[in-house]
Amino acid sequence: MQAARPASLVLALTIWSLSALAFGYAFFQRVAPSVMIPDLMAEFAVSGAVMGQLSALYFYPYAAMQLPIGALLDRYGARLMLTIALLLAAVGSIIFGTAGSVNAAYTGRFMVGAGSAVGFIASMALASRWFHPRHFALLTGLAMFFAMVCGIAGQAPLALAVEAFGWRQTMIWAGVFAAGLAILTALIVRNSPDPHSADHVNDTRWTEIWTGLKDTINRTEIWRIAIVAMSMSGPMLALGGLWGVPFLASAYGLDRPTSAIYTSLSLLGWAVGAPLSGWLSDRIGSRKLPLVVGTAFNCGLIAIIAFVPNLGLFFTATALFLSGLTGGCMVVTFALAREVSLKRLHGSVSGLVNAATVAAGAILQPIIGWMLDLRWDGTLLDGARVYDTADYRFAFICLVVWSGTGFLLSLTLRETNCKPVV
Repeated sequence: MQAARPASLVLALTIWSLSALAFGYAFFQRVAPSVMIPDLMAEFAVSGAVMGQLSALYFYPYAAMQLPIGALLDRYGARLMLTIALLLAAVGSIIFGTAGSVNAAYTGRFMVGAGSAVGFIASMALASRWFHPRHFALLTGLAMFFAMVCGIAGQAPLALAVEAFGWRQTMIWAGVFAAGLAILTALIVRNSPDPHSADHVNDTRWTEIWTGLKDTINRTEIWRIAIVAMSMSGPMLALGGLWGVPFLASAYGLDRPTSAIYTSLSLLGWAVGAPLSGWLSDRIGSRKLPLVVGTAFNCGLIAIIAFVPNLGLFFTATALFLSGLTGGCMVVTFALAREVSLKRLHGSVSGLVNAATVAAGAILQPIIGWMLDLRWDGTLLDGARVYDTADYRFAFICLVVWSGTGFLLSLTLRETNCKPVV
């Protein structure tokens, strides 16, 4: 694949940026419930486990759709897929904002997750078509940067918006934004720099797509890479995506916006670590080393947050930032998965790895809620359950086990030296 011609560089960057922004919107929605926990628990009179489930319903369709998304993008193109997905997310956000029952909220959250599923894989597909392959890891990291910036917007800024306008109105406006982004995508995005194919879809047969999916699923090496990826994304999604805000509020007596600011340091660390690790991996010519180091440090930092009592706000915030920084090494798994796979499987393996990273949130958020409920002493505040700091630290044990498993598996990965090996 040739680099984008200078005359089309601005167009290439614009097209890729819209897809990255779509992924950013997905991440905004992914973490949004973290600043609404008391409101949602009181509004729908639900427990921590149900709250975790409500948040995690975003992840179920998102993860399930990742495996076929790559093949569908090959067949129908990023332009059409992104436009439809963003419209679905817009409708889901509005349904969530107007929900009169927890079941309606479930429906809206599910639709948001389904509509958010395309952005990241589409950004990688467009990067591979509009830019030189040597820029792929960097662009993947930059897409993560977009996502983390939007995730930060889903923390303290969203908390302020929720306090000013209420969670319902805020989610409705989030849906309006997604609809506007869908319109821009339909008008601007092109699937390829080739003018003869930019607006046409691929004629790939469904039998070829199904064969590619089966080949991907049957590869144990890809599963090991995927598990390493989810070991790094899980703590970030569990803490930055939901439980970090109430944990810091409980541990240090912070109000919601301030707690959200400190929690967003995990996302800020990821925003720095993702493009940096992608660049560094390309620079040193290694995929395995950044993953081994990243998983080891990530596990250690999560253990500090979980097991060290009276750590202090400054050191806890520093640990959150550094856990995000090291967890951002996860982006290297996408390059590694492509390099150990046949070219025809690139879309499918990228989808499988991304599915695993998102599935981590779907698994860990409800588990932490369930573990919190095990320790709950019956205290309520304005109709919402109140957990103390010891309850959170107990629940975070699962994060240490989770990230430690990823470190052990990272030691078994193959080194490609940043070159295709098949």
